[in-house]
Amino acid sequence: MDSLLTYISIAAMMVIIPGADTMLLIKNTLSYGTKAGRYTVLGMATGLSFWTLIAILGLSVVIAKSVILFSTIKYLGAAYLIYLGIKSFFTKSVFSLEEIHAHANTPTSISNRHNKDSFMQAFLSNTLNPKTVLVYITIMPQFINLNENVNQQLIVLAFILTLLAVGWFLLLVYLIDYAKKWLKNSKFQRAFQKSTGLILVGFGIKTGI
Repeated sequence: MDSLLTYISIAAMMVIIPGADTMLLIKNTLSYGTKAGRYTVLGMATGLSFWTLIAILGLSVVIAKSVILFSTIKYLGAAYLIYLGIKSFFTKSVFSLEEIHAHANTPTSISNRHNKDSFMQAFLSNTLNPKTVLVYITIMPQFINLNENVNQQLIVLAFILTLLAVGWFLLLVYLIDYAKKWLKNSKFQRAFQKSTGLILVGFGIKTGI
């Protein structure tokens, strides 16, 4: 029980510490609304579930030991974050309460496209993040009893991590939505978008190093 509480504490800290996922969530929620934010969270959870499946199949260790495979994932992830950052930096649009509320009157196809884009961005960001692999092969094994069912324990630990991530980021979506009324200034919005872009590029460069 003590080791499980220790793992939960470590997992919670990993989730709460701001990273590329946080910036992506803020960008999508402010730009397209809370529904897009929830789709971003769903994409993150799907990405974590993907790596859980990979770990259960034993491929995470293989990937970590293969310089070529690990480097490929690493650089693809870095390139994708840099791409998202550049896209955010050079976008000319700014978000507003009026525009977001008007989404209810926009064609469903446009709204669905934003939601799908938000989902795929989060999914790819997590899937192409080599640090996720390292969580599964460095942190989780420390809390696994080899005398018991390893895959079962791995599923439980991964579920806890995913549950913490989903809970925290959903809370963040609503906190961001609540704060929108203080974000009406167009200059602030443009500065935020450019700052978000630079931060995402920074995370991309950091991931690639």
